[in-house]
Amino acid sequence: MRDASAKGEAIERDRTVAVVGTGTMGQGIAQVALVAGHPVRLHDSAPGRAAEAVAAITARLDRLVEKGRLDAAAREDAVGRLHAAEDLAELDDAALVVEAIVEDLAVKQRLFADLEEVVGDDALLATNTSSLSVTAIAGGLRLPGRFVGLHFFNPAPLLPLVEVVRGFATDETAATRAYETVLAWGKTPVRCADTPGFIVNRIARPFYAEAFRVYEEGHADPATIDAALRESGGFRMGPFELTDLIGQDVNEAVTRSVWESFFQDQKFTPSLAQRRLVESRRLGRKTGHGWFPYGEGAERPEPHTAPPAKAPERITVRGDLGPAQALVGLIEGAGIAVRRKRGDGFVELPGGMKLSLVDGESSFEYHQEEIAYFDLALDYAAATRIVLSVREGTDPASVEEAVGLFQALGKQVSVIGDVPGMIVGRTVAMLVDLAVDAVDRGVATAEDVDTAMRLGVNYPAGPLEWAARLGHRRVNALLGQLHERYPTGRYAPAIGLVRRGYTEEAEEAR
Repeated sequence: MRDASAKGEAIERDRTVAVVGTGTMGQGIAQVALVAGHPVRLHDSAPGRAAEAVAAITARLDRLVEKGRLDAAAREDAVGRLHAAEDLAELDDAALVVEAIVEDLAVKQRLFADLEEVVGDDALLATNTSSLSVTAIAGGLRLPGRFVGLHFFNPAPLLPLVEVVRGFATDETAATRAYETVLAWGKTPVRCADTPGFIVNRIARPFYAEAFRVYEEGHADPATIDAALRESGGFRMGPFELTDLIGQDVNEAVTRSVWESFFQDQKFTPSLAQRRLVESRRLGRKTGHGWFPYGEGAERPEPHTAPPAKAPERITVRGDLGPAQALVGLIEGAGIAVRRKRGDGFVELPGGMKLSLVDGESSFEYHQEEIAYFDLALDYAAATRIVLSVREGTDPASVEEAVGLFQALGKQVSVIGDVPGMIVGRTVAMLVDLAVDAVDRGVATAEDVDTAMRLGVNYPAGPLEWAARLGHRRVNALLGQLHERYPTGRYAPAIGLVRRGYTEEAEEAR
C-alpha cells in the first residue's frame, strides 16, 4: 500500500480513476477526473455504452476548446488518457472506482463485490448514490473501511459541491483521502455522516414541503408562493418551478425516500398534491405540464399582486421590529413620517391596523382588533415583493392602507389568506430546525451544512447563517407557535434549537 493512502492524501494524478456507469452523472464525474489530470477508464454493463460515453466526453471537450475554456493541447492530452473498459477486469489498476449506476441496493452491492475481486486492496471504492445508505452498500464487502460516498451534483463538471459521506465502517484515512482528492479536483467537498438524504437532500425538504402545504390549505397559489420565496426570501427559484424543472417524480421520490428512512417522521411527510401530479404524469417540463404548463403557447400564471393603493402620510412604530427593523429607515426614506413609541414590535397605521412581522400566530386569533402579518425577507431593502397575510373579513380600507405603505417603498405586494408562519417565515424556520438538528446529531459541521446548502441548492444564505441573523429564540418561538396550531409534531422545535433559544435569552438578560 502506498504512503499516500495510509496518510489520507489525495490520489496521485498519474493513478487511474475508474467510473462504472456511463449515464449523465457517470460521464460528468469521469470528465471532472479527466480534466484534473488522471487517466480515466469508463465501464458500463451494456456492451458498447462505454465507448459511446468516451465519444460524448470527447465531444464536450471539443466544445470547451471552441468556447476558449480549454486549451487545444490540454484537450489532446485528456483524450489520450480516456479509455473505455468493456470488461470489469480492465479496472484492476484503478486507485479509485466511482459507481454511478441505477439506484438499486442489490445491484450496487453485487457490483462492489465483483470490484473487490478486481482492484487492489489500496483502491478506494465510492458510490455516487443520492438516496441509498452508504453503510448498507458496503455491508457485504471484505474491506468496508475503504468504501465512501462521493455524492456529486448534476451537472458534475459545473457544480462545485461534493458530499463526502462516511459510512458506519469507513476508515478515517479513506474518508480523508476521498476528501483531499475531490479538493484537488477543484471541487468543494463537505464531510457528512451516512444519514438519509445526507446534508442537502435531508435539510432541503422544507423548502418544498412548506410551500406545498400552504397551497394545499388553499391560502395561496403556486405562482404567488414562488414569487414570495424568490422576491422576498432571495431564493433563486421557487419550489413549484424548481420541482417542475427537476421532475415531480424525481423530487417526490427523494422526499418519500427520506420520509421512509426516518420511519415516517412528520417533519418529512410528502405532499398529497405532489403525489397527484405524479399519478397524473404531470411531471413538469419534461412532460409539458406540472404545477405550470409548458410548451408552445403555454401561459405561465402570474403571482397575485395588489393594485396601486394610496400610502399613509404617517405611521407609528411601536418597539423594535427585530429582523424587519430596516423597514423603518425605508419608510422614512419614502417620505412617510414615523412616530416611535414603546410597544411589542409592530407598525400601527393611521386607520388602526397593526402590521406585525410573521411570528407563527394567525390574525383570526385577534378578532377584537385589525392585525395583518408581513412575511420575512432576506433583505428588506433588496426585496421586490412583500407578502401580507390577513384574515377573512378584514376591513378593505385597512388592507389598502397596508398595501399602500409597502408600495411606497417600491415593493410589489401580494395579499394571501390567514397563514400561520406565512411562506418565507415558516420555510426558513424549518430549514433552521433541520440544520440545527443535523449538526447536533453529528451529520456535519455547521460550516459544512451552510456550504452545502449554498452550493448544492443555491440558497441565498445557509440555514445557520439565517439562524444567526434572526436569533435562535425567534425561530424557536415561531416553530413553537406553529406547533400549537398544528399539533402533529411536524413543527415541534428540535431540542438543540430550544436549548440555543434559552441560552440567547439568558445572555440577553445579563
